Amino acid sequence: MKEIPPRYTLRVSQSLLDKLGYIADFEGRTKNKELEQMIKKRVTAFEAEYGKIPV
Repeated sequence: MKEIPPRYTLRVSQSLLDKLGYIADFEGRTKNKELEQMIKKRVTAFEAEYGKIPV
């Protein structure tokens, strides 16, 4: 059975959301997938500098 990922509500300005949509469209992704990619890059960069995050 496929696991359902948790939901998270993000509050941002409309202009920032529109810009995210533009970037996502440019990259051929949804806004959700674009955010996921951004988060993964940030976590990777953080762990490269400070070590693995214990979760």
